[in-house]
Amino acid sequence: MARLPQTILAGLVASALNATAASAHHGWSWAEGEQSELVGTIKEISFAPPHPSLVVEVDGQVWQVDLANPTQTQRSGFEPGAANVGDEVMIIGNRSLDRNENLMKAVRITISGKSYDIYPDRVRN
Repeated sequence: MARLPQTILAGLVASALNATAASAHHGWSWAEGEQSELVGTIKEISFAPPHPSLVVEVDGQVWQVDLANPTQTQRSGFEPGAANVGDEVMIIGNRSLDRNENLMKAVRITISGKSYDIYPDRVRN
């Protein structure tokens, strides 16, 4: 059996760990099963891959709100121009299991009375 040089082996291990960390927030296992509501003010909007996101201020705390991949988010109707920094937003989603982390994965966002179902099959009314 051939042996890999330590630098290559170390690089492979680091790549595997990074891939695991990067995919951690792309599933749902990191989030609570029950949905919560979050109401706040949009501080930042990003439509960049791997997934669009919002930074929302809620009662003086800053929250990271992850949306779906760019195609799915756009399919919901939420695309550039649908919201602006300073808009009030109501988010329904699943927050991080780690209560010290202000992180939520949105299933629906509502801005100025218009709702965008980011994950329509996961919205619980």
